[in-house]
This record gives sequence, C-alpha cells and structure tokens, in this order.
Amino acid sequence: MSKKIFVNLAVKDLAKSRDFFSQLGYSFNPQFSDENAACLVISDDIFAMLLTEPFFKSFTKKEIADAGTGTEVMLALSADSRAEVDELADKALAAGGRAAGDPQDHGFMYGRSFYDLDEHHWEVVWMDPAAMEGQG
Repeated sequence: MSKKIFVNLAVKDLAKSRDFFSQLGYSFNPQFSDENAACLVISDDIFAMLLTEPFFKSFTKKEIADAGTGTEVMLALSADSRAEVDELADKALAAGGRAAGDPQDHGFMYGRSFYDLDEHHWEVVWMDPAAMEGQG
C-alpha cells in the first residue's frame, strides 16, 4: 500500500478556503469533510486537511502559528510543465491569493509561489525530466 500524506492547515473561514481551492481546480473528499474540516484532494496520495482554527487547536497544545507574520511551512507541489506552473499560480492569484515572490527560472527548473487566503505559502515547481535523470 502506498503512503499518503495529510497536511493539516488551520483556516479562518472554511467556506472561503474551499472556494479558493475549488477555483484552482481541486476537489474535496466529502467523506472527510464537515463544518469543521474539508479534505482537499491534491492527488491520489496527497491531501490537505483544511481545519477551522478552533478544530485545529483541539489537536495541539501549542498556539496556532500566525502565517501572516511568520512562515510555519512551505508546501511545494510538482507540475508537469512550465505552463502548468503558470496556470496554477495564475488561478491562485485570480482567486484572491497573492504572489509570495518572483518567478524562479533556472532553465531546467521553473517555479512560482503564492500565499493562499490564510497566508500559507505554496510553491509550484516544474523540473525538466532530462535534468532530473542527470541528462541535462
């Protein structure tokens, strides 16, 4: 059985966060979603659990990091092409996110980053398959 990852993120407004990620083309698993949580399906093995702040707080004794003033995590997603990087980043900006930096173009690798509505830092990266195999 393949390993799966469930990244848990605190969100201020679950409905707005669901709408934001829906505009990026993602879906949600209703089996693991309710008024406190939404299971964002990124791929067959990658999920982000968007949890309301009070619900998120029930799982930890620590304070919730303020992603508006500090970076608690950077979430990096791979893309199949440079165009896919631009498409996802552009959708994020159109849905209310904001750029987290300038595009990074290293020829064999291209990436853009954005902050979602709760200031979580997302990176979208494409790498030339030939370069990944050491042929670049």
